[in-house]
Amino acid sequence: MSEIAVGIDLGTSYSCVSAVIDGQPTVIPNEWGELTHASCVSFLEDGSVLVGNAAKKNIITNAENTVYSAKRLIGRFFFSDEVKKATTVMPYTIVEGPNNSVRIQARGKTFSLPEISALVLKELKAIAESYLGVPVTKAVVTVPAYFNDNQRQATKDAGRIAGLDILRILNEPTAAALAYGFGRDVNQRVAVYDLGGGTFDVSVLEIGKDVFEVLSTAGDTYLGGDDFDDRIMNWLAEDFLARHKLDLRQNRFCLQMLKEASEKAKIECGQNGEAEILCPGICQDVNGRVLDLQMHLTSDQFNRMVMDLVQGTFKVTDEALQSARMTVNDVDAVILVGGPTRLPIVRNSVKHYFQKDPMEGVDPDQVVSLGAALQAHALLDKATETFLVDVTPLSLRIGTVGGFTEKIIEKNTPIPIEKSKTFTTSRDGQDKVKIRVYQGESNRADECELLGEFEFGGFRIGYRGDVKIDVTFEIDSNGIVNVQAADQETGQKTSTTISLSSGLSETDIQKSMQSNRSTQLANHRDLPVPAR
Repeated sequence: MSEIAVGIDLGTSYSCVSAVIDGQPTVIPNEWGELTHASCVSFLEDGSVLVGNAAKKNIITNAENTVYSAKRLIGRFFFSDEVKKATTVMPYTIVEGPNNSVRIQARGKTFSLPEISALVLKELKAIAESYLGVPVTKAVVTVPAYFNDNQRQATKDAGRIAGLDILRILNEPTAAALAYGFGRDVNQRVAVYDLGGGTFDVSVLEIGKDVFEVLSTAGDTYLGGDDFDDRIMNWLAEDFLARHKLDLRQNRFCLQMLKEASEKAKIECGQNGEAEILCPGICQDVNGRVLDLQMHLTSDQFNRMVMDLVQGTFKVTDEALQSARMTVNDVDAVILVGGPTRLPIVRNSVKHYFQKDPMEGVDPDQVVSLGAALQAHALLDKATETFLVDVTPLSLRIGTVGGFTEKIIEKNTPIPIEKSKTFTTSRDGQDKVKIRVYQGESNRADECELLGEFEFGGFRIGYRGDVKIDVTFEIDSNGIVNVQAADQETGQKTSTTISLSSGLSETDIQKSMQSNRSTQLANHRDLPVPAR
C-alpha cells in the first residue's frame, strides 16, 4: 500500500478516524466494529491508561481519574469563564499551570490538555494501524471553525505528542462539505450546521466542481450536547432536592450518575419521544436509608428545557449568513453534523429556519472524519484536484495605548493571508516595543482573546514617532497566526509564532512526546467488550 494519511475528527464527546481506501473515503472501525470512540481517558491504579469507549465505562467507578470533554478546555486560559464552569461540574481535578494555562491532575500526576488529547489521538492512530496493517504517521485533524489560534496550536501540539505529522488543521464544517461534495457534480451554496458535544459552528460554503470556498463562518465554542444533558441533570437534581432535601450535585459520585442518566435520557427521548430515568441507590438519607432516583421525561418537557439553547444556534447562524451577504433563500442545501442534530427538536428547528429539509444520507457522526480523510488524501496525492478556500473565523487585532485594539485582518477573510501595518514608537528614547496580538470583534483589549505578546528591540533610538516599525501578520492555511516585526530603517527583523495559552514550549512538547511513547495503553482484550 502506498503512503497513507488518515482524517481524524477529534470531538468533544466522540472521535472518529477515516482513510481513503481504493478511492473511497472509509470510516475505520476498531476490533469490535465500533466506528466512533469516546474522547475519554481513564488513568488506572496500575499506571496504565484506558482510552475510548472502555474508558467511558469508568466515568462513574473511577470518576476522579477519568477525563472527558477535554476539548472544551484545550487552549483556554485558567481564568476564563468556560474553565471556571468546568471546575464546578467536572469530577476530575482542574488546576492552574504556567502562564495561566489549564492542567488536569490524575493519580498524582499533572497533565496538559494537549497531552490528554494526544492519548485519544494515539488510540485512533493504533485503530487505523491495526485495520490498515501499515504504520500511520500523517493525519489531517479537524477543529471547530470558531477555534482561536491558541486552541488550534494546542490541537496541533496534541498531534505531535501522539506521534503524528499533522498535514493540516481543518475546520469541521469545511470537512463535512468536502465529504458531502465528494463524487457529486454539484454547484451549490450549502450551510453546514455543526452541533457537537461541546461546540457549535455554522459555515456557509460555495461548492463548484472540485472547488470548495468558505464564504463565512460563525460559532460558539461552549455550546453543545453537553449543555442539553446539563438541563436534564439540573431538572432531576432540583426534583430530588424538593423531595428529599438532598442536593445530589454536592457529591461528585452522585453528580456523575446524574450526568450519565441525563445523556441516556436525552438520546432515548429523541428516539422514542419519552424516557424512563432510573438511578438505583444513588445516595443515602440522614437515617442511612438507600434512595433511588426515578423520573419520567416526555419530549415536551425536554423541548421546553432546551429550546433556548437551540434558538441560540440560530443567532449564530444569522451572523454567518449576514457575513456571507446571504439569506436562507440563497442556501441550496443544509448539512447537519454532530450527534445532537439527530434530536427531533434540532432537526425540526433547522427545517423551520431554513425552510427546507436537511440533506438525507449524510451521517452526522462520520461526515467530518470522512472529509478530513479526503483532504489528507488530496495533500498526499498531487493528482487529486481539490481546491479549498477557507476563512479566518475571528478578526486579528493588535493592542494599542489605553487598553484598545486596532483591527489588522477582518474575520471571514480568506486564508492564507499576510498583512502589514506600520507602527511608531510612543515615547522619546524608546529602545523596544511590546507587541500584543488579540483575536476578537471588540475594539477593547479586555473583551478580546489575548493570543500572546513579544518584544522587538535593537532599532535606532529616536524621538517619539520618529522610528517606524512594520509588523506583518500571517495566518496560514491551518488558521495559525505568525507575526514578524521589522525596523523600516535598518531592515532588522524578529518573528514569532504567538506563544500559546496551553503553555507548552518546544521542550515541554519533546518531553510529552517521550512520555507518550512510554505510556502503556491498557490491553482492551482483557476488558469487557463495550455495548454495541
